[in-house]
Amino acid sequence: MDLIPFEERWAEKWDKFVMSDSVNGTFLQTRNFLNYHPLGRFADKSLLFVKGNNIVAVLPANICEEDNGKILYSHQGSTFGGLVLGKAFKKISNLEPIMQLLDDYLLSNRIDEIELKMTSLLYSPEETALLDYFLQLYNYSVTYEMGYYIDFGSYADDIESNFTASIRRDYRSSLKTEFTFRELQTNAEIGEFYDVLCENYQKFGKLPVHTLDELLYFKNMCLKDVVRFYGVFQDDIMAAGSMVFCFAKKVFHTQYLACRHDMLQLFANNFLYRNLIVVAKELGFSKISFGTSTLYQGKVLNKSLAQFKEGFGTKEYINSTFKKILRNGGC
Repeated sequence: MDLIPFEERWAEKWDKFVMSDSVNGTFLQTRNFLNYHPLGRFADKSLLFVKGNNIVAVLPANICEEDNGKILYSHQGSTFGGLVLGKAFKKISNLEPIMQLLDDYLLSNRIDEIELKMTSLLYSPEETALLDYFLQLYNYSVTYEMGYYIDFGSYADDIESNFTASIRRDYRSSLKTEFTFRELQTNAEIGEFYDVLCENYQKFGKLPVHTLDELLYFKNMCLKDVVRFYGVFQDDIMAAGSMVFCFAKKVFHTQYLACRHDMLQLFANNFLYRNLIVVAKELGFSKISFGTSTLYQGKVLNKSLAQFKEGFGTKEYINSTFKKILRNGGC
């Protein structure tokens, strides 16, 4: 087995491997997705593990020079990623050389830290327990973020009957406003959603991770079969909205959820969540994810947001981030 740096000549085989031949790959680790970032935003140092012409595993990655040293991240241009392992190679005999080759690479390139934000089991085509175990075996520590999802296989057909009494009451109150809900189609509508999203981020003194141009690029170009946008309207004014990623494992994932501050007291959020649940079910998805409710790599629980999501009859899932510090000498 060899470890080689990614080159564009591998892009087509990389994407086929991630989408068809891996246990934990999603479109978020494809070059089609990662290449939307402008040149210079990230110092791409993605890696391939190969046997002959066969890809065994890939690691979408970038390197940053920070105060605490030189850090290799599983690509910061993706929500998650980490090591993506081939279905045919999920064996101890392959994981041992993968981990050793990676350690050798980190040492020879004087990497001080490595951080791998792995694909959650919720989105993975197959289970990844062996990979998680080997990361522990090779001295990675782990932190968890907690998110919420609904499994329609154990969810009552009467949607509101799954809600807590308070969520059900607030949803019924939202009906008094005569909100409407629809999928967003035009660039102007996406722009209106982005304005609502920016208003939400202002309270944290931040901007959304993606620009409006990037959202439009997702919709019209690289993710047009994967991304959807939805809005809640009072007359012609958008009150709330969501950007959704559709994962091949039949997960309808709300990447962004946003509500205008002056519409919260009218329970536009409750109206949004309920209608997203209905749409996901009608489209034949087996699950809908409302994303994480934690901050700072899971060290802080956003309790009010988590309890709000609990109220819709959700279950919990975790995202795992594995980290190893090498600056004190060795793996």
